[in-house]
Amino acid sequence: MTFAAKSTPRSTPTFFAEGCEHLCGIAGFTSKTWDPDPDRIRKATAALIHRGPDEQGLFRSKFCSMGATRLKIIDLDSGDQPLFAEDTTIVFNGEIYNHQELRRELKNLGHRFRSNCDTETLLHAFREWDTGCFSRLRGMFAVALWTESTRRMVLARDRMGIKPLYISRLGEDLLFGSELKAIFVHPEVERRLSLAGLDCYLSLNYVPCPWTLVDGIEKLPPGRWLEWRDGKICSESYWCLPFGGSRPWTLDSAEQELDFLLQQSTREHLISDVPLGIWLSGGVDSSTILHYASKCSSRLKTFSISFQGRTFDESSYIRQVVEQYGTEHEQLDLNPNADLQGAIEEFGYYSDEPNADAGALPVWFLSKMCKRTTTVALSGEGADELFGGYLTYRANQLASHMRRLPSSAVRFALNVVHRWPVSDDKITFEYKLKRFLQGSLLAPWRAHIYWNGTFSDEEKQSLCQNSRGDSLNKVLGDLREKSSCGDRLNTYLWFDQKYYLPDNILTKVDRMSMAHSVEVRPPFLDHRIVEFAASLPASFKIRRSCQKFILKELMRGRLPPAMLHRKKIGFDIPVHDWLRGPLRCLLVDTLRAGASAHSDLFRRNVIESYLSSHLERRANLGYHLWGLLVLFLWIKKWRVQTTSSRPADYCIPERTVIFT
Repeated sequence: MTFAAKSTPRSTPTFFAEGCEHLCGIAGFTSKTWDPDPDRIRKATAALIHRGPDEQGLFRSKFCSMGATRLKIIDLDSGDQPLFAEDTTIVFNGEIYNHQELRRELKNLGHRFRSNCDTETLLHAFREWDTGCFSRLRGMFAVALWTESTRRMVLARDRMGIKPLYISRLGEDLLFGSELKAIFVHPEVERRLSLAGLDCYLSLNYVPCPWTLVDGIEKLPPGRWLEWRDGKICSESYWCLPFGGSRPWTLDSAEQELDFLLQQSTREHLISDVPLGIWLSGGVDSSTILHYASKCSSRLKTFSISFQGRTFDESSYIRQVVEQYGTEHEQLDLNPNADLQGAIEEFGYYSDEPNADAGALPVWFLSKMCKRTTTVALSGEGADELFGGYLTYRANQLASHMRRLPSSAVRFALNVVHRWPVSDDKITFEYKLKRFLQGSLLAPWRAHIYWNGTFSDEEKQSLCQNSRGDSLNKVLGDLREKSSCGDRLNTYLWFDQKYYLPDNILTKVDRMSMAHSVEVRPPFLDHRIVEFAASLPASFKIRRSCQKFILKELMRGRLPPAMLHRKKIGFDIPVHDWLRGPLRCLLVDTLRAGASAHSDLFRRNVIESYLSSHLERRANLGYHLWGLLVLFLWIKKWRVQTTSSRPADYCIPERTVIFT
């Protein structure tokens, strides 16, 4: 076996055709039945350089090649990858917060270490406990471990899916990477649009695991490991998302437990050998993280995005928290004077696969601002899904009463509301009421995804030319099954933790932050907090009109009172307005070109009707149009095939579906 020398991005030639100047990531493949170009692994690793611009390393042997890009955060001088011990080699993306604790245990068992990095701890943990090591880890990670003597590759992903990992079969061999682009490097991989993935994308705004928008490429599910051994694959969960099993908590005892867990998790997430900051939205979630971080550090940096002059601007709340904790604060006002179009056009490359969440745009600019002074940021992601913070959970409750009315009455009310004038604001009462009434006509599990998504089934049928399969129905099967257990709130929370959180929220944050080489850590997603939240009764999460009840009770007297009583706004842009204004040309040009180029997939007249209805202010269809905009930009960037036509002599590569 051979190891390639480490190199820095400034001295490494650009091998990837679409390369980037500056996107921590892993890539690799087995080579039992094919003989790849010796430079293939370098190209795959170079595709991820934005994720780890500080160092890249390669490993090659007859049957396996692996590469890693590194963003130096812990053990700056001796954490280079790949690392090896005897005949086992590791490439790793993420952070293991309890690695010192595991290291002490491993030393007592006779293991010797050459560095202080968590990657080496994980390597020795795997040698000691094999796949049993993953359930011992606290942190966020995607990892690949190769054992040469047994021709065995093991991949694993953290419990909540914070770090990404894509996989694909090529005959008997396995390809993997932190992003799709590391797999796209292989010309043997046909970039054909997945209709199963598209079916979900149009409804949900994202593609749920294990699907992607490319046939034959899948995501490794969170909390799972996969083994490739000499051509054969097996996979198993080492942790399952908890559901049910409510414990007899009192409110006081539950608050004490949550307080302890947040203290411990935030302290661990602050471990870093480089500058660290906190993303501050002005909401209770990020402010809670700041509160606990302030107990561990006397001087903290905070970063925020504002929307001055808009009804959803959170600057006043941000200012209160910044003044209370005395942080070193930076804030950027996001408005049409920023290079909005330039950022959106970059999404085609850095988003990896399309995400129709318009919140990606402010996260892009937040990450860019943050990178000037810090490399690591803590954020409040996960609290809404754990403790019931989204408005959709209240809508689910209210709709149960609405469904007692005759459907004709609901349709009449909907017709009346459709005559109301549309607004340029982000999510107005008029917009929410229309969506609520439409969702009330659907089955509860359909309504839940409709309120957070965009296209209805009828709209998809009108828009698309081809059958889309039943992938969305498979996803909803989980929701229907759990709904029969009676506790609908915890069912919806479980569903959002399984799909919406990892495949939308965490994906968006990972891609936008890593595009600027910033690592974002979510302390709420420590698995001990996730398990604790699942053990709470629904009344501790939503009580009457108060959402995230237990979190707000815990923070009462700690955070400014106004913050605890304010309505949730959400980190988003005025998409309806901006698509009529500063982004109008980009929208029209992209959608018309995309509709023409992919007329076998989408009906051009339907796309045109969406455009005219929105631009002429007959309806607010900004979120529908945003999803199509980023989809077409991505298809164009990566030359994804959407047609069914192939040359007469075309031979379909052997690609094996793993999880679907």
